[in-house]
Amino acid sequence: MTLTQIRAFIAVVQHGGFTAAARALSTSQTTITSQIQALEQEHGVELFYRRGRRIELSAIGLGFLPLARQISALETDASSLLRDSCALRHGSLKIGAVGPFHVTEMIEAYHVMHPQIRVSVTLGNSEIVLRALDQYACDVGVIARSFADERYAMRPYASYPVIAFVHASHPFARRGSITLPELADEPLLMREPGSTTRKALEDALHEIGARPRVAMEIGSREALREAVARGLGVGTVSKSEYVPDERLRAVRIDGDPVTTHIHVCCLRERRESRLVASFFEAVSALGQLALSARPMQIPSM
Repeated sequence: MTLTQIRAFIAVVQHGGFTAAARALSTSQTTITSQIQALEQEHGVELFYRRGRRIELSAIGLGFLPLARQISALETDASSLLRDSCALRHGSLKIGAVGPFHVTEMIEAYHVMHPQIRVSVTLGNSEIVLRALDQYACDVGVIARSFADERYAMRPYASYPVIAFVHASHPFARRGSITLPELADEPLLMREPGSTTRKALEDALHEIGARPRVAMEIGSREALREAVARGLGVGTVSKSEYVPDERLRAVRIDGDPVTTHIHVCCLRERRESRLVASFFEAVSALGQLALSARPMQIPSM
């Protein structure tokens, strides 16, 4: 097994085919095919099922993918350390984030410090981001809660209250705030299980002996916002992620009993790698690691 074969395997998975992988690696399709075949023949396995022009990973291929990504990531770290010493002059950083709102300012700060590093971002809830870290599909994560797990190194970034938002015609729209029990009595539009905002709300309701009336589960912030705009129920969102809309009204929850905490994280074993450490350094340079945000201001009616 060679690093060239591993890179070819990852490229085929990432780009969905041998031709696209060859194009991405600036080589020929024949070369990519030969590298994959040599890897399969050496170990007597089938990494891909070929179905005409379509391919899909076999069970062995699925199991091998996170290991291949781990080897590739370690090779990147080693090459970066040996080639550039302490200066990051080129390379790529993969970030997983729960949303675009916090990670954008982090990327901006990182780009100022390391303009030659290519950054890519994938979005998902906290569970998805952590799974991507485990599989070496991303280098660092920006998640919305801390996990007591020794596998991860975490650093707090900021905390924000969770607010409710309703259709402009809803009775809550004429109020500056509501209580948590009042919210519990409303039909709630909730994110999917695994959403940090949802868990934070459910935990707060559990503490007062209430259960949410889940009217609908919706898998994205955008779809949830549209459902609220159509009057299908009441939504909740971190204050920092609320997008103003003339159809909607934001409403504070008295006492801010529900809070999300943004953390930057990585696999603990990779915390001191030059690439990962450079991102933590850029985030620290922002000077925004305080664990409280400015009080929310709700426009007066």
